[in-house]
Amino acid sequence: MTENHREFGALLRIWRDHTTPAAVGLYAGSRRTTGLRREELAALAGLSVDYIIRLEQGRTVHPSAQVVAALCRALPLSDDDTAVLHRAAGLAAPVGAISHLIPAGVERLLLRTTDAPVAVFSADWWLLSWNSHWAALLGDPAALTGRDRNLIWRDFTGDHSRVVKTEAERDAFRDTLVADLRIAAIEHPTDTNLHALVADLHGRSADFSARWSAARPARHESNRKTIDHPRVGALTLDCDVLNAPGSDVHVVMYSAAPGTEDASRLDLLRVLGVEAFTA
Repeated sequence: MTENHREFGALLRIWRDHTTPAAVGLYAGSRRTTGLRREELAALAGLSVDYIIRLEQGRTVHPSAQVVAALCRALPLSDDDTAVLHRAAGLAAPVGAISHLIPAGVERLLLRTTDAPVAVFSADWWLLSWNSHWAALLGDPAALTGRDRNLIWRDFTGDHSRVVKTEAERDAFRDTLVADLRIAAIEHPTDTNLHALVADLHGRSADFSARWSAARPARHESNRKTIDHPRVGALTLDCDVLNAPGSDVHVVMYSAAPGTEDASRLDLLRVLGVEAFTA
């Protein structure tokens, strides 16, 4: 018996003991314990009582994803507890829809960062929030509506960005966006909004379809970008993409090396303030 098998069995017993019959729609009746009986869990999960016993005793090797999912539904477990039980079984936990909620810590970081343009995107590259310096550099995203708030949609269907790209840089940028979106699609197979976005991109852009077919799933990486600003001129900045621990949101930040002309222009933009986004 391996340590993982013992841990899985222990977790299963703990959650069975802490799940009341009322929580799963069963009549409690007269019983010595408050939790579910093995027979009840077996019936709810569509498994045999003997199989439940072997799972709890760690005598069954590698329960399938279908079995673990059935147990999670039967108990029923929260998303966090579902992930823990899957990991104990040596499986990757299923992931639902992409969250568009910004963790409190990331929101505080956004509010406190005043000397650099910062924005927060979801895993499928919807713009969720930004600071005033971001709006001053790239134009105020408040003017964008619908799918124009999605970075990938806007890039493949009519980009109006101030970011200047050579043909090679545009190709590299689109490749990384599509590769990252494929990661999101793999990790969130039941997200209907995400898959509708991908389907509509296929319908609108042959370039997207070609890149999607060829893309190797990979995370978006940091790089350097040149922004052609109508008031302060061209700025070449570092663009860093950070992922918050425990969340799949992307924190994107622009910065310049201290003492450079680019840093001076970036500081000037903070003083000039927000300018509305224009096509």
